[in-house]
Amino acid sequence: MKAAVTATEFYLPEGLLTNEDLCREFPDWTPAKIQEKTGIESRRVASAEQTSLDLAQQACRRLLDSGVVDPAEVDFVLLCTQSPDYFLPTSACILQHRLGLRTSCGALDFNLGCSGFVYGLGIAKGLIETGQARKIILVTAETYSKFLHPHDRSVRTIFGDGAAATLIEAVDVNPDCIGPFVYGTDGSGARNLIVPAGGMRDRSRNDSTAQKDEFGNERGPENLYMNGAEIFSFTLRSVPAAVQSLLQATAKTLDDFDVVVFHQANQYMLDQLRKKLKIPAERFYISMRTTGNTVSATIPIALCNAAKDGVLKNGATVMLVGFGVGYSWAATSITWNPLGKSVAHHDAASLPTPKVRQQV
Repeated sequence: MKAAVTATEFYLPEGLLTNEDLCREFPDWTPAKIQEKTGIESRRVASAEQTSLDLAQQACRRLLDSGVVDPAEVDFVLLCTQSPDYFLPTSACILQHRLGLRTSCGALDFNLGCSGFVYGLGIAKGLIETGQARKIILVTAETYSKFLHPHDRSVRTIFGDGAAATLIEAVDVNPDCIGPFVYGTDGSGARNLIVPAGGMRDRSRNDSTAQKDEFGNERGPENLYMNGAEIFSFTLRSVPAAVQSLLQATAKTLDDFDVVVFHQANQYMLDQLRKKLKIPAERFYISMRTTGNTVSATIPIALCNAAKDGVLKNGATVMLVGFGVGYSWAATSITWNPLGKSVAHHDAASLPTPKVRQQV
């Protein structure tokens, strides 16, 4: 039996932060300038009461309610998040209970950001193809907005909140439907994308310590810090090399892939990567205009939208590449929905009317 991606769904919170909202706070910018640089018009943001676990539950409920899998058949829940409800217990355990999954179901969290979906596919493939599970829900959920200082425009223009739930199951097909994989790690870049305080190294949380940087962005040790220039340099170094390694491992060329989906970091970065790798624009799918960068959830959200738009057909060969915080990166090849099942996908009409977020 081989592991295969057979369905995916996502959920976005109701709060809405538009470019116009941001420009009212930062009047030296314009909505057009923000969209030109980021490719983002608006982002969804969780309410003060909502957590990644809440978003994860909603995404999973959409998947289960679609009928593609019976809750009693789920063998394992993998939850990728860097904004868990608690240090302990594991959020995946709480999610198992909330969803009413059987107690013989395995569940674990793993802390990884923008490469997390591809890593999660690797873990799921290992569990299925060693006979430890047959049906796995891989959940990617983040509320990075809770890490952002309201006066730090360097990151507020980019990140949004959201969650995705992807069904990976054992199928009787050949050849592989997921893999091979290329992984990479460079922890020397850890401090270029970091929330310094809150863990065991530095538990302090004191808003009064917030300071302005040379660009006027304000943040404290409990807020997200991103060195954009260093992240950009890392990406241009690592991603093309990872793509070339994947092409060698698969014995394919870029022409053999029907669709290419990278982590949806920002428009400028994706444009530079696409041009450097010479990937045709019509096969390089971008989907972040109304969601922003949702970290580990960007790739499955893009897959949902690509399927809905008719760009992604059943049986298509897809290249996936995640990269970012860590530094961490991963690339793989998947066959999309090889059995042609009724794949769940997001329907914008089913979302509640967005609520405008009250600005801090």
